[in-house]
Amino acid sequence: MKNLSFALALGLAACATAPSAPANLAPALDPARAEAILQRTQRLHLAPDLSALTPSEEVAVRDLLAAGERMHRLYIAQRHPEGLAAADFLAAHPELRAENDLFRLNSGPIATTLDNTREPFLTVAPETPARNVYPPGTTREAFDAFLAANPRRRDELLDDRSVVWPATPENRERVRAVLRRYPALQTLHPGIWVRIVDSTDYLAVPYSIAYADDIMFIYERLHGAARVMETDDPAFARYLRLRARDLLADDYEGGDAAWVTGDFTGNLNAQIGAYETYDDALYGVKTFFSLSLLVRDRARSDELQAALADIQVVENALPYAHHREVRSDIPVGVYNVIADFGQARGANTATILPNEAYLARQYGRTILMRGNILLSDEIFAETQRAFAAAVVGEQAGDLTPEGGFYRTLWHEIGHYLGVDQTSDGRDLDAALEDTADLLEEMKADLVSLTSARILRERGRLTDAQLRGIYASGIRRVLQKNRPRREQPYNTMQLMQWNWFLDRGALRFENGRLRIDYRRYPEAVTSLLREVLAIQRAGDRNAANAFVDRWAVWRPDLHEVIAQRMRESERTRFTLVTYEALDGPRR
Repeated sequence: MKNLSFALALGLAACATAPSAPANLAPALDPARAEAILQRTQRLHLAPDLSALTPSEEVAVRDLLAAGERMHRLYIAQRHPEGLAAADFLAAHPELRAENDLFRLNSGPIATTLDNTREPFLTVAPETPARNVYPPGTTREAFDAFLAANPRRRDELLDDRSVVWPATPENRERVRAVLRRYPALQTLHPGIWVRIVDSTDYLAVPYSIAYADDIMFIYERLHGAARVMETDDPAFARYLRLRARDLLADDYEGGDAAWVTGDFTGNLNAQIGAYETYDDALYGVKTFFSLSLLVRDRARSDELQAALADIQVVENALPYAHHREVRSDIPVGVYNVIADFGQARGANTATILPNEAYLARQYGRTILMRGNILLSDEIFAETQRAFAAAVVGEQAGDLTPEGGFYRTLWHEIGHYLGVDQTSDGRDLDAALEDTADLLEEMKADLVSLTSARILRERGRLTDAQLRGIYASGIRRVLQKNRPRREQPYNTMQLMQWNWFLDRGALRFENGRLRIDYRRYPEAVTSLLREVLAIQRAGDRNAANAFVDRWAVWRPDLHEVIAQRMRESERTRFTLVTYEALDGPRR
């Protein structure tokens, strides 16, 4: 493998997200509790083979890693008002080993504990649903009341790529100073200053203005990478140039079109920007920054293209009445992670983007399968231990790495299928708000399992492969702790668990679960029918009632299984390090 360990002296000293004054911080979590979390944390070092990179690609990687580091700081700033102060404090105190590891594991000063609570491990304010993209102390009730009284401002204030600031003279002056420093931003945001002057109570500040110095740094790095890639991979270079412009305009259509439809001929791909809304616990609409730098696994990518031949057949089999034609030429590839930043950091297995329904309809979506995560022996070993602890002995061997790989692939394809708008033409995130992500992820899970059944019927899977995918679907829903309502993935998994119990696909026997594979397909279909109907209706109140009904945790059932899984585990969390950033594993 080429030595591509890029030290972090990447021009980050001038980072505009680091104006935080020296923080008077100290450790806040009991050392024994902090150590207990870290003892349950596996350390996964990603060192993909980069020997196929061309000299131009090596230079591009350096620029993209620099952009990623800056974007990671933006993510930390978005998640907590004191996130950057905590980062700077810990950088000055490397002797605080546990706190530095916890910060890296959690991308901020709030840790997820072993009992699934969120607690500060430094002396910072507790985490709130507003994170740092709404004014501190903002509550759903108060903001709902303001929006009800000012309905014309709803779209502006809940725009997915804007920060909400109090409408103070100081904040108006912050915006004015940025527009003076970077006149291009006023050109790319027509009328922005008039809106800022006229706004009362709250300002909707586009990300490019709120984080202007950082976005400009990233803009330059993307252009630097594009320049060196122009000959080796002109389509990738075009995407990078357009994405740089997108970040200034807070409008990703140009870059997304180039990303999804471009014929990338080189070895690199990259997910760049603010896409996912999982961190917004107030409205579920604000996107958070991420960057993933990936190297293509050509052999596995070529194999996956064949899997898309049946995509229209799967769409037509879904239990709803408003089927649509879907494209079969979805760009799907298997990649190995060089480095992840921001919201993407961790053991993320796959991505399908863009999320905006109108972009998906017009250009399609791209699927990025992270091979060195999905096929990691260390991660699968922990998954297998939990599954074996939860199910009856004779079914403990049903889970396979291959089953997880194909279930994840069709989960991502599942986002491309089914309902993509309400019956009256609204986008799902606007209609369903804080339940939109939860229902969309559940739909994708259920479409994945439906596709497995169809592919078996068409002779593309064996019975053993089908069982492995089904077993992966069951492992997916089993929780080691009662989920918090703000956790869309975990909550929708608990709901599936309860539905499968209700429909007889799972049975509780002597402290373990037995899977009834014969009843499983119908249980999947019936739940998918409900989810698609709720999405199409677009009724947030009905969606929340559905969640409340099925996200129930019973001490005499769920907690028994969860305890068995917890007792089996060696690790709960994954702290990922990267050869390209950290050098060889030490």
